[in-house]
Amino acid sequence: MELHEANNIGFSGTTVVSGRGVGIVFAVGSQTVIGDIARLSSEGKRESKFEQELAKFSKFILYLVLITLAFIFVANILLKGFSTDIVGLAIFSIALAVSVVPEALPVVMTFSLSRGARRLAKNHVVVKRLSAIEDLGSVEIFCTDKTGTLTENKLTVSETCGQNREEIIFAANMGGSYLAMRDRNEHIDPFDRALWEALSSTDQTRIAAYEKIRDIPFDPVRRKNSALLSHEGKTMLIVRGAPEVLLDAVSISLEERAHVLSWMADEGRKGRRTLAVASKNLSSVDYDDVKDEEGLTFIGCVSFVDPIKVSARKAIQDAVALKVGIKIITGDSREVAGTVAYEVGLAKNPEEVMTARELFALNEDDRTAALDRLNVFARVSPEEKYRIIGMFQKKYRVGFLGEGINDAPALKRSNVAIVVDGASDIAREAADIVLLEKSLDVIIGGIREGRAIFANTVKYLRSSLSSNFGNFYAVAISSLFIPFLPMLPLQILLVNLLSDFPAIAIATDNVEPKELQKPKQYDVRNILIFGTILGVISTLFDFITFASFYQVSAESLQTHWFMVSILTELVFFYSIRSRKIFFRTVAPSRTIVFLSLLAGALTIALPFTTFGHTMFNFISPSASSLGFVLGLVGTYFITTEIAKLFYYRMTAPTTRT
Repeated sequence: MELHEANNIGFSGTTVVSGRGVGIVFAVGSQTVIGDIARLSSEGKRESKFEQELAKFSKFILYLVLITLAFIFVANILLKGFSTDIVGLAIFSIALAVSVVPEALPVVMTFSLSRGARRLAKNHVVVKRLSAIEDLGSVEIFCTDKTGTLTENKLTVSETCGQNREEIIFAANMGGSYLAMRDRNEHIDPFDRALWEALSSTDQTRIAAYEKIRDIPFDPVRRKNSALLSHEGKTMLIVRGAPEVLLDAVSISLEERAHVLSWMADEGRKGRRTLAVASKNLSSVDYDDVKDEEGLTFIGCVSFVDPIKVSARKAIQDAVALKVGIKIITGDSREVAGTVAYEVGLAKNPEEVMTARELFALNEDDRTAALDRLNVFARVSPEEKYRIIGMFQKKYRVGFLGEGINDAPALKRSNVAIVVDGASDIAREAADIVLLEKSLDVIIGGIREGRAIFANTVKYLRSSLSSNFGNFYAVAISSLFIPFLPMLPLQILLVNLLSDFPAIAIATDNVEPKELQKPKQYDVRNILIFGTILGVISTLFDFITFASFYQVSAESLQTHWFMVSILTELVFFYSIRSRKIFFRTVAPSRTIVFLSLLAGALTIALPFTTFGHTMFNFISPSASSLGFVLGLVGTYFITTEIAKLFYYRMTAPTTRT
């Protein structure tokens, strides 16, 4: 049993609204559940899937590099004797290790996520955990309430069920807290605001004569709220809540009960939310919710119109296009939830809805099938939200939008926790993202942003891994066969700097629309296989450079290998930007083009300068050798394009006919 399901524990921070009891304090402060949630929110860190996979990737790179360098170091000494410059060889090995590590990845990730957070902030979305943007892009199921997300949450009174419309609305206002909230400048409940606006000016004046003695707020478990009032020496109890709950506590004939339930169902099918009102005269101000909330006098029901947001249907269509399942989990009636879902396109008909009680009455297999088949679940309590999210997580990565204290466990359990600006403090602490404007289309925009960041990060990993490993193995192996270093440590570091210079701008690159069509997870194995295959091609071209210049002189080999290493890595990025052939892909960002041209120009120009000669030991290439280098780079680009297209064709999922 989950802790929140315990029936014999009173939690710190809980408001006791009714009843009496004797308890034993067994935990205080940080030892309480609310204290533990606060501690987890402030100290705990939700580790994203990317962070988990990156840790595995980093360990693999570290072990591979250390083992390879140890082998190369020992092999150089054994082949060349102990007269070898051990210190120079050690510095060369360290520089080689630095060259293969994708050290620009933290910069690329931070820049990508910060840029994404900035763009989301313009759409009234505050990101508390940067990696949550990427997690949002991987969300497959998004659970949300309908109120305020799919609807405007700007209620207006529509119809009433009862003998006197004015008295029903007046009684419903007596059970509300509009005046108290207004005087304290606090957030006014949408129901109370709508009821107050439906009052005549005369009744607004008349209601001020009633003194509120006690106010028992709405409880999602009781599904009602109560107010104790005094007027002209008389004490009156007003109870408001879900009609099906209040009907069990009022004195009413079976015929009248059937009429109210029928009216409520009709209003629900029109997408209207309903509220029942009942009253009782009490002999004293002493109040017992169990005894006094029985035998109530039924006053009537009120229905409210909550307009569907103009952007809701479009947002749902966008979510379907992005392969994200939207699940409505609400405390409203099945009629209201089903009608709203039908109007926004989440249900084929208003009857495609299941209550939480019906869901949990099913066996495990049928429950799993219902979760996949249906998009709307009604009359769901906060505890049941927690359980439903847990069931979804067995197959999917889940995002959850909550706001109350009771939503904190569900928020902590979800992969991406989102709250609205007016959420409780505990809910805000548990959240990764805060919406300043409660709207589904804002969340859909965040999902697109997360997927774009994912796509660009994978571009960098594939580009750096293939190029770095290709160059790493070529330089390491060739060092065994020549009496000098194929590339000086300072030259290796310069290659690393110039090739990584444009990589920082990968975060600004444009992404193929197809890359945003469905959620994706980091697959380190796939990235490593791709990097290995394309890395072998890079190694082959490095060996061609080695074979062409190593007999000329050490400086000639080092200079031309330096140029080939950087230029091939620059053009390689333009090859792996997309699965398509390069001239059919979306255009790169201007920033990447500018930085690539700048890095390429510096690479070609530096060997011709005095600074390049004195600082990096370069020589000025001849026109023929420079032409050879450029031709080799062009051939390399064509070869990688062919290899890339072949790889994606071979790894593409086969479709059965």
